[in-house]
Amino acid sequence: MKMKKKTAPAAPTAPVTKKNGSGSRAAVKHQEPKVPSAGPNGDVGPNGDVRSYSIRDYRLEKPSFTVRQVRAGDEVHYEVESGDLSAPVPPIRESKYLSKQQVIEIYRWMVLNRRMETALENLYKQGKVVGGVYFGLGQEACSCASAYALGKDDWMGPMIRNQGSLLVRGFVPADIMMQYMAKSGSPTRGRDGTSHYGDIEKRNVASPISMLGDLIPVLAGVALGARLQGKNIAVMTWIGDGGQSTGVTYEGINFAAVQNLGLVLIVENNLWGYSTPADMQFHVKDLAERAIGYGIPGVIVDGTDACQVYDACHEACERARRGEGATLIEAKMMRMKGHAIHDGAEYVPKPMFEYWKKRDPIARLEDYLVKKKKWLTPAENDELIASVERELEANREVAMNSPMPTPESAEGGVFCEAGCHEIRPRYAVPKSAGAGKSGGPKRSEAAVHLK
Repeated sequence: MKMKKKTAPAAPTAPVTKKNGSGSRAAVKHQEPKVPSAGPNGDVGPNGDVRSYSIRDYRLEKPSFTVRQVRAGDEVHYEVESGDLSAPVPPIRESKYLSKQQVIEIYRWMVLNRRMETALENLYKQGKVVGGVYFGLGQEACSCASAYALGKDDWMGPMIRNQGSLLVRGFVPADIMMQYMAKSGSPTRGRDGTSHYGDIEKRNVASPISMLGDLIPVLAGVALGARLQGKNIAVMTWIGDGGQSTGVTYEGINFAAVQNLGLVLIVENNLWGYSTPADMQFHVKDLAERAIGYGIPGVIVDGTDACQVYDACHEACERARRGEGATLIEAKMMRMKGHAIHDGAEYVPKPMFEYWKKRDPIARLEDYLVKKKKWLTPAENDELIASVERELEANREVAMNSPMPTPESAEGGVFCEAGCHEIRPRYAVPKSAGAGKSGGPKRSEAAVHLK
């Protein structure tokens, strides 16, 4: 019996950057084969394959905390087990795209966002609000700067904490206050007491959906509809760290990735999924790593730095408009109040609140504008805040004076009236592929091709 002569292993091939449709895979690098040891970012497979992955990280600091559950008798609480809670606050990262005036505009939206939510809290305590109130305290940079990156033809679908994005997109504080007060002048004419409203006619805003993650396939569908009309647009929506674990989230991202749709998904990792700490709800170090499984770029930003948020969203939107597909952006920050106004967030270790309070996104941007860049004098900053208060007071008066809906109005809008749900093409009339002389599609092929 003859023995086969052993051959030397093949030489390692050069790294190859994979492509997905028309977009480059900047987030995933595939290298094979390489024998025998793995580097710090890769694992060796049974065939000696090494795969290493990279996630773009804009942050100037990378805090890492471990929270553990402690049981004392019948009491259960959480403690910070590891992490430097005394680290100094990093500077604001210089934007590659924003002008002086644009940074000031984002700052003003953030101040208006914060002051409006304070007004809502007061209205709730006065018994004027129907239902609960959901706050985005500490997340204003994420909501406002991300929406600021959208163009006129782009679409967005906000979640309950993204009220700043609604302001940037053209809604006024009175709209939001009347909505929570269920007034007849609200966007839903008093039929809803929270944030389930949008504007598909003028502002390109899809209404929030309470079932977390369901907005992702909806926005992917909007991008698909635009492409069938011959236009690539950016569509943006948000999801929390808890909601990001829902099945429909995966299905929506995967559909957008496979179809190469311009979805910009912002994962707001605010460290707590209601009362569950991040350490107990997912095992990856960064949620942006999940982009690797879909073959799309993953990016990490400091969610309290408006310039970082804008730059990442600007690049993702530009990529979407070029037809290069979806991007997942993880914004790391802290939700500085409970899940809603009824939740006192006693479960959060107080040192964590103190750490993130020093990184207040508005205070950081104010310091950047007034002290570092000197783009605003202290007097100009005071006037900006005063103008926000005047605008808010005028809107509060409108909301307070709006009447409650009449009882008989409840029967309106229950059934579809003539033309009420007619959706016209926004960008162009979709063209059928292979239409015959009669104008209809050939029977031998589909009317349209998704790719």
